[in-house]
Amino acid sequence: QLQLVESGGGLVQPGGSLRLSCSAFGFALDIHSIGWFRQAPGKEREGVSCIAKSGGTTEYADSVKGRFTISRDNAKKTVYLQMNSLKPEDTGVYYCAASQLCVLDYHGMDVWGKGTLVSVSS
Repeated sequence: QLQLVESGGGLVQPGGSLRLSCSAFGFALDIHSIGWFRQAPGKEREGVSCIAKSGGTTEYADSVKGRFTISRDNAKKTVYLQMNSLKPEDTGVYYCAASQLCVLDYHGMDVWGKGTLVSVSS
């Protein structure tokens, strides 16, 4: 069974940091690009970052550039999203998804995780 499992979410104060993990089960992670997406209450899901299969190409949404860093460890079948200088508007459920291309468009992903909640509040 193909699965992606996110972890690392939680409650953090503005300016704080979190590291999210996305682990793959049942398939080889290194043949997929991985994207991180988020959805705030009442809003459409949006792309946050993605990383290509080899890790050589990354993309970031303008709203997180300079604050978030995506990386991958194919041997551990895990992709990470380091989030620094968090803001209240970063609050939402964060999902990872696998696809053939590194894109920030959430349509057409092959496999989705169930998400992890990130809350940024004082």
